[in-house]
Amino acid sequence: MKKYPIIFTGAGPGAPDLITVRGMKALEEADYVLYAGSLVPEAVLTWAGDGAEKASSAGMHLDEMVDAMAHAWDKGFRVVRLHTGDPSLYGAIAEQMMLLDQREIPYEVIPGVTAAFAAAAALKVEYTVPEQSQTLIFTRISGRTPVPEKESLESLAAHKASMAIYLSAGMAQQVQNILAGTYGPQAPVAVAYRVSHPEERIIVTRVDRLAETMAENGINRLALIIVGPFLETETDARSLLYDRAFAHGYRNKA
Repeated sequence: MKKYPIIFTGAGPGAPDLITVRGMKALEEADYVLYAGSLVPEAVLTWAGDGAEKASSAGMHLDEMVDAMAHAWDKGFRVVRLHTGDPSLYGAIAEQMMLLDQREIPYEVIPGVTAAFAAAAALKVEYTVPEQSQTLIFTRISGRTPVPEKESLESLAAHKASMAIYLSAGMAQQVQNILAGTYGPQAPVAVAYRVSHPEERIIVTRVDRLAETMAENGINRLALIIVGPFLETETDARSLLYDRAFAHGYRNKA
């Protein structure tokens, strides 16, 4: 019996047409799809064939997930493990892959579009702006899942770089207090709720109104908090890449 590698696939931020072509094809060919039911919208599953068995992992613990994938793989099924966004970012795939390694079950990974990039598209902004910020930090505030002390939100915010804060909407007041001390209370901050979903909401406010704004809009989960110099007043700063006086391997100076 031929057996196929299990495919960890990024579903993208929510909109079914923001999955990669490779991810879409993996779903179309799948016999068994184990999807993160608390995050992956049903609309993405429309890419799976009518004959594919679909199961939500929302109520499963780690061993149950791996058992389900291993059982389907052992039957010769093409198995897709469907994660939200990009599976390498807060996807908890390393622990799943470790257990698959122990069982000598092969797997592959297909990347996906993470919510921070869909949020930038919705906001029509560039995270890396010349003379403003050349660094983008993906992070979260410490909560039920702690973060290393050296990566605390306080220490990362001190850089005043562009920052996308995941998994922290339920601790908006704590995030606000930290950002106020680094970026300043008047600095602009954006909240991207269920970005690319039909119910998407993108709200730009000030740091000192972050918690209040999120409470007023009933947002306490499934939202990114985005902050950085790129949200400040528009600038005419330009990169050298397209400057007519900047020569490189494909273009001489004008």
